[in-house]
Formats: sequence, structure tokens, C-alpha cells
Amino acid sequence: MESPEVIVFDVNETLSDMSAMTTRFTDVGAPAHLAALWFAVVLREGFARTVVDDAQPFATIGAEVLREMLEPIDLDRDPEAAVDHILTGFLGLTVHPDVGEGVRSLRSAGLRLVTLSNGAARVAESLLGSAGLRDRFEHLLSVEDAGAWKPDRRAYEYAAGVCGTDLARMLMVAVHPWDLDGAHRAGMSTAWLNRGGGRYPGYAAAPSVEVAALPELAQVLARS
Repeated sequence: MESPEVIVFDVNETLSDMSAMTTRFTDVGAPAHLAALWFAVVLREGFARTVVDDAQPFATIGAEVLREMLEPIDLDRDPEAAVDHILTGFLGLTVHPDVGEGVRSLRSAGLRLVTLSNGAARVAESLLGSAGLRDRFEHLLSVEDAGAWKPDRRAYEYAAGVCGTDLARMLMVAVHPWDLDGAHRAGMSTAWLNRGGGRYPGYAAAPSVEVAALPELAQVLARS
């Protein structure tokens, strides 16, 4: 793997610990297990809208999916208030415990750091700002400005254009194999952050690097 110039981070679940979103669902009277299902459906719908060249913001799709999912549930508040309560939960998320050390190590190694999210840039701003890491990142990018959700090639090309570098000099870091597969197909190197010790799917392009925690990535890159 060629030594990267820019490290591109996915945000939701890769940097952010989204386990707190289950509480947002139970707060309004919905079952906790709906949080994971809702997120998966939002991703599916976002991918589908991109395929038909009609990409929509994460919040727009998220709200519509929530309205449908919450409709049969006996909520403790007005449905629109419930939708708002759940969606604003993204602004209160915290980073995973390994993120701070990992980000600081990568930045100290002279690497440029950016984020590229299927969500809004303000979510990354809130997340990294509260963690005291915002100044380590050059850009916080959203696919809303690319016109296509990851894993569409256009999303990664947008990031390369903003950073003024070639896709081949960029390394995509994510917990999601579908994101890494898309980045690979666009011409990027990839790093799978396998916190859970899972198995990478054989149908997706294998990652260039696999690490169990973010601080390991700086060590791996230093040896490359």
C-alpha cells in the first residue's frame, strides 16, 4: 500500500458511539431494538435514492422512516416531537474510547485528516468539537454536497476534489465494509476498523489494512 497523504474517516459508528441512540427511542416509548433497524433502513433508502440519482439528506430520509416506524407505537408525546427528539440525539453522541488517541497519533505523524459522512456536517462538528478534536481535522465533509451517498464513486471523488489530492493518496477508514468496498472501487486505499472482532465479508473488496482499534493504524502506517 502506498503511504497515504489524507486519512478520510467515516463518522456514524466509525467515530461516533451510536449506542446512546437506543435511549432516544426508549425516551419516547419505542422499543430499544428499533434504533439499529431504523439506521439500517435509512442507509438502505439513502443508497436507493442515490442509485436513481435523487440523493436526499440523511435527516430527510431519517425523519420519514421514523414516522413510518413510530406510527403503530403508543408514544408518550406528539409523533413529530418524538421524531425530533430521536434525530437530535445525533448532536449529543460521543466518540469511541479509542478515537482520541488514534486521531492525535495520526495527526502527529503529519497526515491530513478529514471526515466524509452520509450524514450532515454539523453532526461531525458537534461530535469532534465536544471531544476536543475538531482542530485536528482539515475538513468535515458531507455527501449532501457531493450529490451522492457513499458508496457511490461520486462521494469519494468529491472528497478528493475538496482536498486537492488524488484518490490513490487517500485512505478511507470505516467500520462498514460497504463503505470500504466503495472507496476501493473509486481508487482509495482502505482501513477496516474491526472493533468487534467480526469477519469481513468475502463478497467485498478486502481492505488494505485491518486494525482492532484506531491507535493501531498510526503504527501500521509508520511501518509501511
